[in-house]
Amino acid sequence: MIHVKTARGLTAAFRAGTWGASPNGTRHAQAGPGQEGAVSLTQLQVRAAGGWPPPDGGSPPRVPSLGPDKPCVFSCACLQFVNVCGISIGIGLSSACDTLMSQSFGSPNKKHVGVILQRSTLVMLLCCLPCWALFLNTHNILLLFRQDPAVSRLTQEYVLIFIPALPACFLYSLLAKYLQNQGIVWPQVLSGIVGNCINGLGNYILVSVLSLGVRGSAYANTISHILQTIFLFLYIVLKKLHLETWAGWSGQCLQDWGPFFSLAVPSMLMVCMEWWAYEIGSFLMGLLSVLDLSGQAIIYELATTVYMIPLGLSNAICVRVGMALGAADIVQAKRSAKSGMLCTGGTSLVVGIVLSTLKNKLGRIFTNDEQVIALVNKVLPIYTVFQLFEAICCIYSGVLRGSGKQAFGAVVNMIMYYVIGLPLGVVLTFVVRMGIMGLWLGMLACGLLGAAAFAVYTARMDWKLAAEEAQKHAGLLPQSTDSTVATVATVSQPGPAEAVTSSVATGASPGITLTMYSRPESHLDLFRTPEAAQDLPAPASRLSARQLAIRRGAALGMASGTLTAGLVVRVLTTRH
Repeated sequence: MIHVKTARGLTAAFRAGTWGASPNGTRHAQAGPGQEGAVSLTQLQVRAAGGWPPPDGGSPPRVPSLGPDKPCVFSCACLQFVNVCGISIGIGLSSACDTLMSQSFGSPNKKHVGVILQRSTLVMLLCCLPCWALFLNTHNILLLFRQDPAVSRLTQEYVLIFIPALPACFLYSLLAKYLQNQGIVWPQVLSGIVGNCINGLGNYILVSVLSLGVRGSAYANTISHILQTIFLFLYIVLKKLHLETWAGWSGQCLQDWGPFFSLAVPSMLMVCMEWWAYEIGSFLMGLLSVLDLSGQAIIYELATTVYMIPLGLSNAICVRVGMALGAADIVQAKRSAKSGMLCTGGTSLVVGIVLSTLKNKLGRIFTNDEQVIALVNKVLPIYTVFQLFEAICCIYSGVLRGSGKQAFGAVVNMIMYYVIGLPLGVVLTFVVRMGIMGLWLGMLACGLLGAAAFAVYTARMDWKLAAEEAQKHAGLLPQSTDSTVATVATVSQPGPAEAVTSSVATGASPGITLTMYSRPESHLDLFRTPEAAQDLPAPASRLSARQLAIRRGAALGMASGTLTAGLVVRVLTTRH
C-alpha cells in the first residue's frame, strides 16, 4: 500500500540565502531561491530516506505485527497527530520571526535580533506545555475520531517517547529562522544532513537490528531531533555567527510580548489553516476507497516536490522585503515583491509544461497499479492549473510575512479553505460523487480566489505605513525622508522654541549678534547615526518588575495548568 505523507510538512522547511547587497548598502548573505531550494531539498531527502524531515516529525516506524495495511495507517496516525497537535503550532508561532528578525536585521539596530530570539525562545518553550497535554492524551483523542484501537495505542506509545523532541523541534525552527533572516544558509543544510544520518542509522539499529519496533523508531527520531538542534546551536557558537546580532541575555526579552503575539498568533493561523486543510483532505480520501487514497498519496507527493520551488522564492522574498522595510527602503521592498512574483510566474509555467508533457508517465514512478495510474492521470490536469495559483499564494505569503501582514493572510486562508475550498470539495466528492477530482476542484477554486485576494491586497498595501511599523519592530522610532516633518509629526507635544544667541565677529561688522529659534528635540532625528540608533532607549511603555512578575507568571501558570489538566485527564481515563 502506498504510504500517505502530509503534503504540507515541508511548508516549514528551513530557509537559505545567496550573496547580495542589503537595502542599506552593506554586503551580506541574502536569501535567494537557489540556496533556499537547497535547504528545502535537503529536508525532502530526509523525508524520502525514511520519514518526514526534521524538525517536522520523524520517520514512520515499521510495525510488521499489525498486518499488511496497518503500518501505513499507523505511520499516517503518527504523522498527522504530531504535525497537527505539535509541529504546525510551533512552526506557525515561530513565523513571527520572519517579520521581526528580517526587519530588525535590515535596520541599524541589529542587536535587536538577539532580543527577538530570546523572547521567541521563552514563548515557544511555554507553548510546548499545552502541546504536551495533547500528546499525553493521544490515545483518547484518536479514539474520539474513531481510529483503530490498536493503531491509537501504538501511536500513543510513539508520541509519549517523542515528547522530549518537541522543544528541540521548536528551538531548531527558531535557530533556523535566526540564521535565515541574516542570510546565513549552509548550517541548516549541514544540520539537515546530520539529522538525516542519525535518523536513518538509529532506525536501522533500533528497529531492524534490535527489533524494538515502535519504541525503537520513536527513540531514534527523538535522539536525531535533539542532536540536530545541538549541532546547529554549537555551529552558531563555534563559528561566531551570533556576534553581529547577540548582545547577551537581556531583560528586554520579557517586554513586548503583546506585539510579538499580535504577529505570532496570525502567523500560526496562517500556517495551520493551510496545513490542516491538506490533512483533512487526506482524511476525506480515506473515507472513499484505497484507490482514491493511493491516488491522493501520489498527487500529494508530487505536490510536495513541486512546492519546493515557490517555497524557496517565498522565503527569499520574505527576507528581502523585511530587510528593505527595516531599512525604510520602500522602493526596494516593492521591487523585491515584484521580482519574486515574476520569477514565480515563470517557474510555475515551466513546471506546468513539464507536468503536462509527462502526464502519462508520472504515475508509474510511484506504482505499477494501472487503476491508480489512470486516476492520477485524470487528476493531473487539475493539479497542473492548481499549482500555478498555489505558487502565487505562496509568494504573496512571503510578502505578507516580510511586511508583518500575517493577519490578512490568516483571514484569507481561513475563508478560502474552510468556507469555500473544503466545503466545495466535500460536496463535489460525496454529493456529486466526483471522488478525488471533486476535492481538487475545490482546492483549485480556493487557490484561484486566494491568489486574487492576495494580489489585490498587496497592490493596495500602504508600504509607507509598513516601513514605519518595521521601524517599531526593530526598536527604532518612526522616521520619514523629510526629517523635519517627521519630527514634528512624531512629537505629540513639542517643546517651546528656544532662542540661541551667537556672537559673530567679522572684520566688516564686529560684534554682530545672530539669534536663531529652534526646538532642541528636532535635531535628534536630523543627526541620528546608525551607531546611535543601536543604543535607543527602551519604549516608554515598559512594564515594571511587578507587572512583569504578574503577567509572565500568569502566562507560565496558564501553560502549566494546561499540562496539569492533561495529566489529570490521562490518569482518570487510564484508570477507567
